Parts: sequence; C-alpha cells; structure tokens
Amino acid sequence: MRATPELGTPQLASPDLLRSAFRRHAAGVAVITARGASGPVGFTATSLTSVSAEPPMLSFGIGTGASSWPAIAETDHVGVHILGEHQSGLAATFARSGADRFGAPTAWREGPEGVPLLDDVPVWLVCRIAGRVPAGDHRIVLAEVVQGDPTGPGRPLLYHQGGFNGLRD
Repeated sequence: MRATPELGTPQLASPDLLRSAFRRHAAGVAVITARGASGPVGFTATSLTSVSAEPPMLSFGIGTGASSWPAIAETDHVGVHILGEHQSGLAATFARSGADRFGAPTAWREGPEGVPLLDDVPVWLVCRIAGRVPAGDHRIVLAEVVQGDPTGPGRPLLYHQGGFNGLRD
C-alpha cells in the first residue's frame, strides 16, 4: 500500500470554492455571438462542450444576469468562435463588462442567419438553438451546428488561473 499525500482542509460548497476549483481547470476559450434587438451581442465562454455528433450539437453556459442573455434568450441562432492563442485581447474584450465588443479593433461581419461572425478565428460555427435549460443562475444552451469553418489560423487559446494562455508543447 502506498502512502497518500495529506489532503488540504476541505471547504464547504460555495461560489468561491467552485471558482477556485475551475481556475485550476484549463479550458478552451470561445466567444458566443448573436444578433440582438439593438445590435450584435457577444461574450467570452469557457463552458463550450461538444454534446452530440449525430446530430452535431454543442452546449455553453450563460448567466441570466449577463448583458448578452436577453438576446440569447430570444434568438434562434448563435455564432460560436473558438479563439486562437493570438486572440487573448479579443477574449478579454468580450469578457469585460461594459466593453464596446464590436467596435474597433474587433473585425467581424454578418454571417448566415444574421449571426455576427468574428474574423481570423481558428473555428467558427453557426448554430440553431435547440434548448435553454435552467441551471442555477445560468442557462445551459443546447445548439445544433448548421454550418461552419474549422480551417482558420492559429493554435487554441486556453483559460487557466484567471488568465488567457497559449498551448505549450
């Protein structure tokens, strides 16, 4: 039998415990966009997950207090952009509350279904929203991929320990 290292002092479940735990979990970085009533909206997400290959579906989480939530709650389609390591500034812009996310220097265009598509990303997908599942103060959005392009430039951007980082070999 092998000795195991001493465990730290356990903490009771709390938002801070969850945030601390997931700061240690490296996650890919995506930006979710949609057409809102008064223009394009978008936010940075690290909760992007592949759900199904047949049909091709993914999911992401969004807080119901987020500025983008009203548009995501009403729209039929979203843009999903997997960011490259050269796009930490873009990730920070879309993560910052009150930022002019679609102003210069953000380069974007209107894509299929009127979805705002970001330029120069490794992957973009246009997805049809299939469901919004309540999950505490968030909603888990299920979306079916309609079309996309996985051939853009760059290696993936990761979020870890509260910052954006490139993938190291």
